[in-house]
Amino acid sequence: MPTLPKRPMIALAVLAALLAAWLGFAAWYDHSQRADEQPATYSALIERAVRGEIESVTFSNGIGHAVATDGSRYRTVMPVTDDLLKEMRSHKVAIAFGEGPDGLMAQTVRVLDRVAPFLMVALLIGGLMLSGGQFFGMGRATRVRPEDTDTVFADVAGVDEAKEELRETVQFLKDPRRFAMAGARVPKGILLVGPPGTGKTMLAKAAAGEAGVPFFAASGSDFVEMFVGLGAARVRSLFKTARASAPCILFIDEIDALAGKRGESNSHSEREQTLNQLLVEMDGIVEGGAVVVIAATNRAEMLDAAVLRPGRFDRHIHVSLPDVAGREAILGVHAGRLTLAPDVCARTVARGTPGFSGAELANLTNEAALSAARQGRVVVTMADYEAAKDRVLMGTERRSLALSAHERRLIAVHEAGHALVSLRCPQADPIHKATIIPRGGALGMVVRLPEGDRVSVSRAKLMADIAVAMAGRAAEEIVFGPDHVTTGAEADFRAATDLARRMVTAWGMSEEIGYVAHAAVEPGARSERTAWRIDEEVRRITDEGMEHARRLLRTDRAALDGIAQALLERETLTGGEITELADRQEERATEAA
Repeated sequence: MPTLPKRPMIALAVLAALLAAWLGFAAWYDHSQRADEQPATYSALIERAVRGEIESVTFSNGIGHAVATDGSRYRTVMPVTDDLLKEMRSHKVAIAFGEGPDGLMAQTVRVLDRVAPFLMVALLIGGLMLSGGQFFGMGRATRVRPEDTDTVFADVAGVDEAKEELRETVQFLKDPRRFAMAGARVPKGILLVGPPGTGKTMLAKAAAGEAGVPFFAASGSDFVEMFVGLGAARVRSLFKTARASAPCILFIDEIDALAGKRGESNSHSEREQTLNQLLVEMDGIVEGGAVVVIAATNRAEMLDAAVLRPGRFDRHIHVSLPDVAGREAILGVHAGRLTLAPDVCARTVARGTPGFSGAELANLTNEAALSAARQGRVVVTMADYEAAKDRVLMGTERRSLALSAHERRLIAVHEAGHALVSLRCPQADPIHKATIIPRGGALGMVVRLPEGDRVSVSRAKLMADIAVAMAGRAAEEIVFGPDHVTTGAEADFRAATDLARRMVTAWGMSEEIGYVAHAAVEPGARSERTAWRIDEEVRRITDEGMEHARRLLRTDRAALDGIAQALLERETLTGGEITELADRQEERATEAA
């Protein structure tokens, strides 16, 4: 079997040129053969023959080539039958069979036309198999040279523990002899596990940048192919390339696409052959040169146990979502390219973005810069960050939404209820702002800023959160009456019910149900009596939250009306303004008493 050129792209160019030349020749030949022939219908040709206008007809592969008495030529599809031949002879039309003066050439073109597609497919498949999946450049990892790597650990924020875990690997790549002299073997298979956007790929790049070694990046899906043996060949080729460039880092993103759990029914599938080859190569890497394999996944539970055993990926680093300090550091990194106004407080932005990943914080920073650019400014202000956060969390402002005066007042009362109960519950998170500007699917919202990321939450805090969620509907009932409540509390009820159900089924916060983890039990496995008791407890807890919200709002009815009126006038109030309004109303009520 002939070998492919060293550069598969050359083979691609040669095959493409041959195919183009052949198609061009076939098109030219077909045109030259038909240039002097006019297409005609079968019935029209018979009518001409009856009138004596046809001199001869040559039949070739079901096509009739007719020559008229005036020298013009015609062609049409004419199946040869005895009746047709008798008809032609009766009108003195000369009949011939054959390929004409270019018969051999025409026959050759037809044969090659039929064979050429099969030849091209055979060449392509052969090229793919011989090149180990690198034909056409497919399946090859992206190689970044040390001088082109500008990412270091200083560029990665919010994942300090993960960086410390990788520093030992960096030292190994810089000076592997130091570890060998001590008889130590640094883990060369490192698995980064964490939610999307937490910086796993960036960490691997930073490790290569710190060590000053080449960086090879590939995706697990690059090795999943339809042809048997192709994925395994690509794995062999990738590891061979990495060994030739040692010391280096080989990064495989989304490895769960390549190294998923194997099933007993498909033991000979292409995917499992590719995984088996990866396991073999990982064993070879451990015994080979200074090549560190770093893989990343969001779903470690999907990986095959053979991949996770010691000797392959024997160090697992969890890259978690950043805490408030980490988010502040990440915002500082991304804001380094912006011109910030003095009022920008990264700590405040970080407190208002719990659960955000590094990628989401980068998007938030970019949205803030876009907000400034839309207004013709180069300086990014705190208002731009607030607008960006609202846009990311809730969607774009819907200023065009037509609301009546009564609907605006309903929304203002609803949001004022949330704000006031949150203010009066000591365990609730502090209020950042309240607004009645519609965004996305919400007609208004109250934003609260937690003081920090909580590791655990008390029952008092959960009950306060349920009361705050119920406060919107409670305010509507108090101001407008039970018959005039709206559907705006749907999301609030859903959030409160979810908290109450988890308190009962997962966190053991119900004396009636006890300290049993019902959340881990399939719903169908519970008895009807237990399911009924759980539902009753959830109902009791949400009702308790509603009664608490009603008591607070009835006591501070003047403050409720004051906050609602201020929202109608200004549309958005800060936490400080809401606190000031509530305290002023409380002082007036005290003086009046």
